[in-house]
This record gives sequence, C-alpha cells and structure tokens, in this order.
Amino acid sequence: MTDSQKSDETATDVTETAAQAEVGDNGADAGQSPVTPEAAASDESAGQAAEDQGAGDRSAGDQDSGTAVEESAPATAAPNASAPGPRPSAPSPAAFASRPKPAAAAPAAATVPAAPGTSVAEAAKWGRVEGDGHVYLTIDGEEHSVGQYPGVSDDEALLYFARKYDDVVAQIVLLEQRVSSKAPSTDMQKTVTHLREQLAERNMVGDLRSADARLDKLAGQITELEKAEKAEHDAVRASELAAREAIVAEAEEISGQDPAQTQWKTSSARMNELFENWKAAQKSGVRLGRSNEDALWKRFRAARTVFDRHRRAYFSQLDSNNSAAKAAKEKLIAEAEALSTSTDWGYAAGEYRRLMDQWKASPRASRKDDDALWARFRAAQDVFFTSRQAANEEIDQEYAANLTVKEALLAEANAILPVKDLAAAKKALQSVRDRWEEAGKVPRADMGRIEAGLRKVEDAVRHAEEEQWQRSNPERKARTNSALSQLESAIAGLQDDLAKAEKSGDQRKIKAAQEALEARQAWLDQIQRSASELA
Repeated sequence: MTDSQKSDETATDVTETAAQAEVGDNGADAGQSPVTPEAAASDESAGQAAEDQGAGDRSAGDQDSGTAVEESAPATAAPNASAPGPRPSAPSPAAFASRPKPAAAAPAAATVPAAPGTSVAEAAKWGRVEGDGHVYLTIDGEEHSVGQYPGVSDDEALLYFARKYDDVVAQIVLLEQRVSSKAPSTDMQKTVTHLREQLAERNMVGDLRSADARLDKLAGQITELEKAEKAEHDAVRASELAAREAIVAEAEEISGQDPAQTQWKTSSARMNELFENWKAAQKSGVRLGRSNEDALWKRFRAARTVFDRHRRAYFSQLDSNNSAAKAAKEKLIAEAEALSTSTDWGYAAGEYRRLMDQWKASPRASRKDDDALWARFRAAQDVFFTSRQAANEEIDQEYAANLTVKEALLAEANAILPVKDLAAAKKALQSVRDRWEEAGKVPRADMGRIEAGLRKVEDAVRHAEEEQWQRSNPERKARTNSALSQLESAIAGLQDDLAKAEKSGDQRKIKAAQEALEARQAWLDQIQRSASELA
C-alpha cells in the first residue's frame, strides 16, 4: 500500500467514526427506542448472513427469510442502558478485517479535518428505504438498488449507506488538501481511479455526481502537479548532469596535460577531490539514468587511468634521471675529494674550476639528493681552499719585509716623472728594476698595486723614447725634405702662372692661380714646422 493510500484509508476511518456518532445522535433525535438484546442478536445474525452470502440483489425467497443482502452490513453492538438512543452498528468483523490497515503515520493524517457526516435529511435527497430494509439511490432521475439492511429503522439503514459516501468524500477532501499543499503526486491518480471505481459500484447514498466532478477537477490538478514535478525533476537532473559533466571534463583536462609540465602534487590532489565529488554525487545526487551514468563513469575512469599512467611513467623516468645525475655527480665529488689534499695550488685550483663547470652542466637530481651531493662537493673544495689560504697567509708573513723595500723603490721610480732627460731617466729606471727583482715577492694582496705602479713609470719612459725616435728618424727627414723641394718648385710655377694671368687680365685665371698658390703655401708652412720639430 502506498503512503497516499494509507493516508486516504486513515481519513476514511476518521470520517466513518464521525458518521457513526452522527447516526447515533439522529437516532436519538428521531425518538427511536434503545436496541434490545433480541434486536442486537437479530442484527448480529443478519450481519453474519451478509458476510456469508455477500452483497448484491437477492431473490424474494432470501428476503422473506430475513437474510441481509449488503456485504458489509454491521452487527449491532450490545445494548447500552445509559444511551439516549440506539447506537449505530459497526461494520462486521469480516468486513473490517478486509479493509487495508491504516498507515503507521495515522496520527499525522488524523489531524486533517474530516468532511461533515451526511444527515438524514441530506441522505433522503439522494436515497430512500423500503419497509423491508432495501435502500435505493436516486441518480440522474433513476433509482439504483444499493443494498439491504434489515432489522433496523429506515433512517439507520439510510445513514449506513450514506456513511459509505462520507468515506469517499473524506478521501476526496484529504486528496484535495494534498494537491493544494503540492504534496508528492505519487499514486494520486491511482487514488482518483480507486475512488471512481467505488462511486461506480453504486453501493452508497449521496451526491455521486458532485463527487465525480470533484474527482474530475482533482484529476486535472494532479496532472498539472505531475507536469510541474516532472519539470522540476528534469531541471534538477539537468543540473546534476551538468555537474557530473564538469567533473569529467576537468578530469579529462588534467589527464591531458603535458607530463613534463604537470604539477603532480597539485594535480593529484585535485583528481582525488574530483573522485570524492563523484562519489558524493553518486550517493546523494539525482539518478541520471543508467546510460548517462555509465557513459560518464567510463570517461571519468579513463581520465583517471591515463593520469595515473602518466604519473607513474613520469616518476619512473624521473627516478632514472635522478639516478644518472646522482652517479655523474658522485664521480665529480670523488675527484674533488681526491684534490682536496693537494699542495700544488695552481694545478688543483684549475682542476676545481673544471669540476665546477662540469657540475653546473650536469642535470639535477632530486632536491634532497642534490642538496646532499652539493654539500659534499663544496666540503671537498673548502678543504683545499682553506689549506691554500693558510699557506698563502704564511707566505705573506714572510713577504711583508719585501713589500717595504718595493714601496721605497716605487717612490724612487715615480721621481723620474715627468721625463725631461731621456738618457738619465732610462738609467735611473734600470737601477730600480735591478733592485726590484732582488727584493723578491710581496704579499698577494699587495702584488697588483705594486706592479701596476712600476708599470706606470715604465710606460712613461717608453713613450718618451718613442717620441724621440720619431723626431730623429732619417727616413722621415728625407721624406720631409723631398716634400719641401716639390712644394717650393710648385709654388714658383704657380707664381709665374699668376704673373701671366695678371698681365693678360684674365680674371678667371688670376683667381685660379691665386687659390692654387695659397693652398701650396699652406702645405709648405706645415711641412716646415714639422721639419723644425724633427730638428
């Protein structure tokens, strides 16, 4: 039994109880006498007969024998001396047992207000009772036999079948409230169909056409409610599908990265997050249909498989590269450690420079291994250079006296500048040089400064010597004299040309001769100055 059917059945029980109470009141108002033990026994036997024989029309012989023809005619309860009137009969045990059991949530359904029970006057509008307990329903101007309830008053028989109508109305009211509150529409249409079938049996008294109209309206409202629920479900399903698609797309994007450029720690953490998101959606999300879920899962699983394969291959290659790099650097470390005790300072220092260049060109191992290897390599270097520094410091202490001598010689050499007498300057410089070599080595820290000071004096003396050579060069003097002779001859010729032009009065020739004569005269003046400098 569905939840809606359980709720409908609960409402039916509540309404039936109210209708029974109303029948009792009506019976008291009608002035009916209390039920006697004999009448109760008669009613009970009639109810038992109804259970045995079932509902429907009976033959006249059956009617004469006093057998009830209504399937669910109740047995009359024991008389109550304190009641003002006869108490309404309850359904027979067999009929009650055949009804569906109420739902476990009956208290919640019982809070729904039940439809008011049909009064005798209202029931009389739709049905009538003959003297032998036969009850008839009038619908669309025609009468239909609904059953027989013998041994009771006409009002009681009429109200018994009216209560069946009240049961249906109570279920309709409950269904209307469920529809108005937009409760889940599951099995609502089945409830409508079930109620229609009950009305179609014509075994009750009431406004069946009104109930049919209400059911027609409910059927339309339920259809709209189902459409709205389907639209909402489709929207949620589309959203869930998009979310799953996003998970798969991101997983495929991560798996499609270049393994050499992938940040494996970050990407692995994100792939694990996507897998947890997938499991959460699979557990609590909307079902997407087997085909959609299978297709998406295959894509997601394939992306994770590719990612794991790339990661394993990358780290396998990385381990191989790390091993090769580690082996190469272990070899360099062995050479560096072998040189660390060398006292051939110049050779060992050059070898360490070579090893350092090879170290820089070598591929890196893992960070942890590379740091450890570098510490060993640097330690071997430190041993060598610390030893060399100690030896140099010892030597520098021995050369401190030589530094004093060379500083005095450097001051003597600087006194030669500027060079005025080349021969005297050369002689004084040579004397300084001889004593410079005899003084010996100086500390390494002062070597550059001392040597640079002496080179400055040597360069000045060398420059003065070159200038003197240029002035006394015989070839240069010869070239200068030849140029002077040629210019003097040319000037003499130009002077004759100028005189002729002036005599002829040709201004163009006069101007040309003057310009040529001035140019040759300027050249002559310059050569004469150079010759005087050489002299």
